[in-house]
Amino acid sequence: MMLTIIFPVLNEKLRLESGVTRTVEYLRGIGFDDYEIIIVDNGSVDETPQIAGKLCEKYSKVQYERIRIRGVGAAFRRGVAISHGDIVGYMDIDLSTNIRHLGEAIHIFRKMPEVEYINGSRFARESQTKGRKWYRKITSQGLLILLKVFLGMKSTDAICGFTFVRRKTAFGLIRRCSQDNGWFYMIEFLLRAEKRGVKILDYPVEWQEDYNTTVKVFKTICNYLVQIARLYREFYIRKHI
Repeated sequence: MMLTIIFPVLNEKLRLESGVTRTVEYLRGIGFDDYEIIIVDNGSVDETPQIAGKLCEKYSKVQYERIRIRGVGAAFRRGVAISHGDIVGYMDIDLSTNIRHLGEAIHIFRKMPEVEYINGSRFARESQTKGRKWYRKITSQGLLILLKVFLGMKSTDAICGFTFVRRKTAFGLIRRCSQDNGWFYMIEFLLRAEKRGVKILDYPVEWQEDYNTTVKVFKTICNYLVQIARLYREFYIRKHI
């Protein structure tokens, strides 16, 4: 079973080397060698490309791809398109989700063929979240309420930054999703999986807030509201999934 790990990055000169190196060392430590890491750069203007180039030289299983469109959604789609893994997924480069969950995900996909999708959750009952700022807690919980009320979401977290999917399932969902380029794309990806009856494991994680995040909260919230309205019209008015 081959694993593809996608790291969407934008101006990540401070965290890129650490994130990739820790991931490679962790996989070596658990004796897992059948993987590839794809760094998808969606428009960096700092030293991210140079750092990525050095990582590719250092590690044979790391590759770098640059796209012209900004956004995690665009980066994820491109990463899946050029991937080779039987399991494909993405993690945040800051590794806010404990790296040990990567090994647990590998084990689950090996031992539980019925599981098609692992959705990391910060808000499951067994999860442990540290350092979360009060206003980020409010916006996250507010988003969850909107997604559950208007779009019927069943999962306990919409966008943890730890998502892995079997290859066939990933390509099927991408064909049905919009071409949104931002963070909401990953939420739509999850919602469409739920609507289509994909076997999703809502997985509790240990998660640490990264205070150097580049996410622009207010802009992101405004985009989420527009996208929720779009999916509501599609799911419940036009009834197309």
